Amino acid sequence: MDMNRRQFFRVSGAGLAASSLVALGFSPTAALAETRQFKLTRASVSRSTCPYCSVSCGQLIYTLGDKAKNARPAVIHIEGDPDHPVSRGSLCPKGAGVMDMLTSPNRVKYPEVREPGGKEWKRISWDEALTRIAKHMKADRDANFVTQNEAGTTVNRWPTTGFLMCSSASNESAYLSVKVARALGMIAIDTQARV
Repeated sequence: MDMNRRQFFRVSGAGLAASSLVALGFSPTAALAETRQFKLTRASVSRSTCPYCSVSCGQLIYTLGDKAKNARPAVIHIEGDPDHPVSRGSLCPKGAGVMDMLTSPNRVKYPEVREPGGKEWKRISWDEALTRIAKHMKADRDANFVTQNEAGTTVNRWPTTGFLMCSSASNESAYLSVKVARALGMIAIDTQARV
């Protein structure tokens, strides 16, 4: 067989690539015979809003699960919603990373408390958590509520507690949140959009 240098390199490069693929377990006949299904074929889609900032970009959340009573659906993919009027399908890096937040093993899913002087966090029920929060708020408000300033003007302020609201809430829920905080006398009100 008469072969020049360029042909030799082509033949030996192809042989090296083929032997490497076979050594790695790649069988071209099995791969060519298999048809691959799209991963979102059997998934159900839900529209949602990105939880991070006040832009409130739209997201499509794809879940797998048969929706049986005791079956838990698993989120398999999240992408921008192209029909959303705010973001039109685009997401920033934080919004694109929501999948990692949902599937993180370090994600806190239940209320926990660390007692004063303690070193360990212990899990408590939602009822106990809300009761503890209400007790602490009432005790702080009773101890620090200011009804009048130095000039004798009625101010009804609670200066020692603040309220941090969700920036991606709807107008209605944001309005109600501010009304509740102001009715309690809070003056330190902010949204987590600036955090």
